[in-house]
Amino acid sequence: MDYRTTITSLYYLLIYADGKVNERELDLGRKMIEAEGFDVVKFEEQLESLKTKNQNTLYTECLAALKKLDRTLQIKSIAWLCVIANSDGFMDKEEWILIYKIYHTELKLSLDDVMKTQKELNKIIHGKSFQSLGVRVAK
Repeated sequence: MDYRTTITSLYYLLIYADGKVNERELDLGRKMIEAEGFDVVKFEEQLESLKTKNQNTLYTECLAALKKLDRTLQIKSIAWLCVIANSDGFMDKEEWILIYKIYHTELKLSLDDVMKTQKELNKIIHGKSFQSLGVRVAK
């Protein structure tokens, strides 16, 4: 998997992590592909093809691909997930579990680096710099 395929697959895993896809996640996905310069048609085709893939297999493939990327792209990938997961103001618990498992447990990335990159991505797509890692826990 190259960076484009990896980030698209991670995006897919994230938006389905909590069992419901919301419009804000889809909107930020569009902003992500625009900011990254991805082909919209190829992105949509890949998302559609991922619907038939086993989620555990996809996760394992994404992790293997992430480990082959340089540290900067690993951090950027996780930062994108944070931006999208926070699209409605809070990160769902299942989304946080996915992100934490990847950045902390598997890749051992610095949270400070992820937050710094998240801030930069927010500035690109929103015109202002901010960060958020709030987690919403359903009672």
